[in-house]
Amino acid sequence: MAQHIGALFARLMFARYLLASVCALSSDFATFLILDHGGAAPMIAALGGYLVGLVVHWVISIRFVFDLAHGPTHAQRIGFVVSAAVGMGITMALVGALSAIGLAPPIAKLLSVPASFLTVYAIRKYGIFGKA
Repeated sequence: MAQHIGALFARLMFARYLLASVCALSSDFATFLILDHGGAAPMIAALGGYLVGLVVHWVISIRFVFDLAHGPTHAQRIGFVVSAAVGMGITMALVGALSAIGLAPPIAKLLSVPASFLTVYAIRKYGIFGKA
């Protein structure tokens, strides 16, 4: 019975994380589009969007996704930022590379999302908040 409850909780955590990511991605992509239409280089627009999305994701994650009875620790805050840097690196590299070969920056940004999302989720779930 405990295994079934644990499995259900894990699925619900992924669903909550996915919803948090959709909210963060919405703010990320809106910022990206504003910067891109404003003339920023694709990689700079990707960086700006990712930073805005990071703040949105942090707020939602610590409140609704991960069970933090006593609030986040300093190590978790640092880990969250480090994991975001990994995701940002993936995003910027893919947006830069795909834009360089001729894809429109918004399409390049969309194509970078799955790789960044899955990598960062794994780091956060199993590393940063693994014992929370």
